[in-house]
Amino acid sequence: MVYITEIRLSGGSDSQHITHVKWIQPSQGRAGTATRAEMVQYIRGGSPVSVADGFRNVEVQVVDADPPHIRTVADGRETNNLLELPRF
Repeated sequence: MVYITEIRLSGGSDSQHITHVKWIQPSQGRAGTATRAEMVQYIRGGSPVSVADGFRNVEVQVVDADPPHIRTVADGRETNNLLELPRF
């Protein structure tokens, strides 16, 4: 499982303005940075991505927009977990 830990925004403050993310994969001892497009491709390839909110893991999904972007969904509704992450 990959977890997004930080985000970079440009041009606004909503999820569609996320341009880059920092991620970790604890089970593999890996960490890195990805562009929004790279993370969209990774999720569309079937790999699970989450944000840990302190109580549970919240799924990151792709929004089919132009351009595609990412957001979190908890209990079937959009949440702000990504936007609450630290910036880099």
